[in-house]
Amino acid sequence: MKGIDMSATPPVYDLDPLFRPRTVAVIGASDNPGKLGYHVMKSLTEGGFQGDILPVNAKGGRVMGLSAFPSVEDCPPCIDLGIVVVPAAAVPSVLEQCIRKRVGGLVLISAGFKEIDDPAGARQQEALQAMAVANRIPVIGPNTFGMINLHHDLNASFTPEFSLAGKGGIALVSQSGGMSHLLAFLAMNQGIGFSKIIGLGNRLNLDFAEIVPYLTADPDTRVIALYIEGLDDPRPLLEAAESARGKKPILVYKTGAASKSDQASMSHTGSLAGRHEIYSGAFRQAGVLAVDGSQAMLDLGKALGVCPRPGGRRIAILTGQAGPGMAACDACEMNGLEIARFSSETQSAVDRLLPPLAMRTNPVDMGPAWYDSGAIQGIMRAVLEDEAVHGIILLMMYASANREVVPVLSGLLNEWRQRKPLVSCLVSPAGIWDEAVEELEAGRAVANYPTPERAAEAMAGLWRYACLSNTERRAM
Repeated sequence: MKGIDMSATPPVYDLDPLFRPRTVAVIGASDNPGKLGYHVMKSLTEGGFQGDILPVNAKGGRVMGLSAFPSVEDCPPCIDLGIVVVPAAAVPSVLEQCIRKRVGGLVLISAGFKEIDDPAGARQQEALQAMAVANRIPVIGPNTFGMINLHHDLNASFTPEFSLAGKGGIALVSQSGGMSHLLAFLAMNQGIGFSKIIGLGNRLNLDFAEIVPYLTADPDTRVIALYIEGLDDPRPLLEAAESARGKKPILVYKTGAASKSDQASMSHTGSLAGRHEIYSGAFRQAGVLAVDGSQAMLDLGKALGVCPRPGGRRIAILTGQAGPGMAACDACEMNGLEIARFSSETQSAVDRLLPPLAMRTNPVDMGPAWYDSGAIQGIMRAVLEDEAVHGIILLMMYASANREVVPVLSGLLNEWRQRKPLVSCLVSPAGIWDEAVEELEAGRAVANYPTPERAAEAMAGLWRYACLSNTERRAM
């Protein structure tokens, strides 16, 4: 943002009032389902927020059973967060009131600023920005769906269903409300949890560079995921990412490689997408891990939130059926991983526990040992402890004869608990292994995927992150 110091370190603003408020005012609150202020109130009241909710409506009265105030200045003191859902023309007056009231931070959902074709919108946003910066009030938006802090039961958005998302370790920061909804709903269906979901919108005075340091220090966040369309100046973000290198993984999904996407970015967020290959190189240098799609972001975010960094690229594949093992092999090798050669001790243990008709070298087909829980556990333990193996991919497709395999392995996997990265593809019809797999994932014993290829690609992403975050590993 031109003419304003947007340095990422140290953070200019105190963001705790935004993300951990005790009192929230909804400016533009409404009982009318046709108004965004209704949906914001519903998000707060049905989302379990434990603090005070202050509806602000010019008519006063009551909104959703709560006493409403005709203006911000009529509210009780000590408002941490204000959520603004009034027409664009009313926003300057609201911001002035919030400044006088010493509101801690704002989520400015209102649209009609830099993103519109009329130059007056950009001029109004610049005036608002100058006011916010001069008075050191952090603002998410304008032109945003809002934000959610799952661990604080705070849904400061116009989508109440965000409160259904699981609590987890991935923080999503996005320029697109649509992508935030897509990723959140995909994650809900896949049992992937979030710490925060943040829609930056037009980035009045909070951009990626201001949010990344906060999330780096956030105890609820293990992985930072960024969806980017375009940046006015990428340098502050790259500096913030470099400062976070080795502390927490940062993923980025950057669209705008196609010329039409570049044009769409300008009309959507008011920023040009820029040269895609230049961004890719800059992200790599700053230790940011680029992904090439929505599902890839969720898959790798899940693995990074559960698994440690691998010490190398040599992978073991343990499978209950030969076919999925071969598919995982192909995916590993196509993504820069090596299929490990076991130590002589490990190979001897596998040979002893499996009959000669089985595939006993890596990948190991444990199918013939389905009925022998001791053999399955013995193979698994030998491979886990092999120093020649840097990561393990466990594959098991349900068949009636192997029903007890996953429950049998659960104790060992929970005991091992990711001393090396372990990802899996444990697939059964509904109601058979669901509970056992959910318990393994809840205990962070495995990161489970629906296909062998996605499990292998997640492991490859772990290795790429290890290379980015630790320069000594790049030559391995």
